[in-house]
Amino acid sequence: MLFSAYAEKPDNPRPVSWCGRQRELTMKPAIATLEADRLRPRHYTEAERAERRALGLPVAEPAPSGMLGRAGRSASPVRRRAISAPEVLNEAAEYGSAFTRGLRVDFPGGITHLILSGTASVGVEGETLYEGDFRAQCWRTFRNLTALLAAEEASWDDVVRTTCYLRDIERDYAEFNSVRNEFFTALSLDPFPASTGIQARICRSDLLVEIEALAMLYAPAK
Repeated sequence: MLFSAYAEKPDNPRPVSWCGRQRELTMKPAIATLEADRLRPRHYTEAERAERRALGLPVAEPAPSGMLGRAGRSASPVRRRAISAPEVLNEAAEYGSAFTRGLRVDFPGGITHLILSGTASVGVEGETLYEGDFRAQCWRTFRNLTALLAAEEASWDDVVRTTCYLRDIERDYAEFNSVRNEFFTALSLDPFPASTGIQARICRSDLLVEIEALAMLYAPAK
């Protein structure tokens, strides 16, 4: 079985603005949750100790925050920042997962990629919504993705690819395709995004569908 891949936490904070400030405040309890998990005592096997040592980490205790610093980071002209939509779903870090809901990557020349992490039927408190109701979970997943796109002034017209993870693809694919067809047709998408469907063990047993998406934007310099 497969697990969906998640974008890593970005280095660069969002520029200061009301929206950016709101997102910064939202992240504070999330950071505290991650810190508590990081400091939890653990027993390291000899194999784990060897790999930690090779990475420059302590072999008998959790690594202090920032221990590895930023050495070796390139001065890339590519800029990145987190995407979030707290009005519909919380930050994954609030329940101890070190990934962002999405990453905005701005390339030189006006090209932007919006990389949306695997998104499911999750609410503003990080709770699973509509347990056991596959179609409702599909609609909520599309709603969450739509909000993440809108947070960067994008829409489904900008989406070029989706990867769709179904817990039971044989049982649920027909219903999934029905919901997706209705949604994309209502949006008048032409062409539809490229897509791959995969049966996967999603991160929670009560989540039945998860979708990640890639959108591309172009804003030429003025």
